[in-house]
Amino acid sequence: MSAAAGVVHLVDRTPQLSGAEMVAALVPPPQFTTARFDTYRADPAYPSQQEAKDLLVRFAGGGPAPAKGGLFRRAKREPAPRPGVYLDGGFGVGKTHLLAAIYHDMPARRKYFGSFIEYTALVGALGYKNTVELFRGADLLCIDEFELDDPGDTMVMTRLLGELVTGGTRFAATSNTPPNALGEGRFAAQDFLREIHAMAERFQTVRIDGTDYRQRAVDGHAVSLSTSEYDAAIGDAAAVGTATDDRFEDLIAHLARVHPSRYIRLIEGVDTVGLRDVEVFTDQSAALRFVAFIDRVYDAQIPIRATGVSLDGVFPEEMLSGGYRKKYLRAMSRLVASTLA
Repeated sequence: MSAAAGVVHLVDRTPQLSGAEMVAALVPPPQFTTARFDTYRADPAYPSQQEAKDLLVRFAGGGPAPAKGGLFRRAKREPAPRPGVYLDGGFGVGKTHLLAAIYHDMPARRKYFGSFIEYTALVGALGYKNTVELFRGADLLCIDEFELDDPGDTMVMTRLLGELVTGGTRFAATSNTPPNALGEGRFAAQDFLREIHAMAERFQTVRIDGTDYRQRAVDGHAVSLSTSEYDAAIGDAAAVGTATDDRFEDLIAHLARVHPSRYIRLIEGVDTVGLRDVEVFTDQSAALRFVAFIDRVYDAQIPIRATGVSLDGVFPEEMLSGGYRKKYLRAMSRLVASTLA
């Protein structure tokens, strides 16, 4: 329960974050606070899951040391460890859990965990040079959902990693599998290594096969309430916590005035997000800002209540068939889950 119960309006909030506060917020989302290698349950039907776990345990500094050579045998020569690992697999095979386990289990003084969008937003807010200085000397950077659909952002991140790796920083990353890959991650691996060609040799690809548990969760549509149902839902939420209540159009306009790096502060202390009169997007920039906002809402495990167009229907077909298809499909699955929560 929040410190104060009641209804607030996101459009009234103009959060500010210093660079130090932005960096301090780079930790695993709440649902992965307890993610450890010990709590990752590898599926025996997919041996690559246990193999990936064992390899990542070693990457994080755990596991048995390589066997030493005896009197009449040479020690097995282990390949030189690379400073980065890329977790390659389909949706719903536990990549983010393993990424968070690396973060939690690696004994490191300075380590950070964030989505690709959070890191690029930080660069946008603080400037490239200041961002480099903030991360310089870090032991570990975990990058979830490395985006490959914006060449400019990809180049910025590749350059950033290149500068930091010379100082000893290690990296672990995941990225989105193309929607038509049907759970096969190798296409994502090829795309990832091609797009970060300047850093590709620094990463070891870790293959993770498995079934897509999230695909089952996105069956159906996001729940759209009637006005009376919405009013009752927001009233009930406000009686025990903090609920927001905003017209969809107003929130989208407000998101354009708040830097994406500050969206996490926009929903601080919120227990339920309420959106009235949801409508289909006509502007791609607005749609992408909404995707970034939904990422923060989903990571915070905040339920959404809404009226109007079903939230998984806000992205028109012309957007879904374009270059940001992966982002929109991910947002749609998260919107469905958030309205069912």
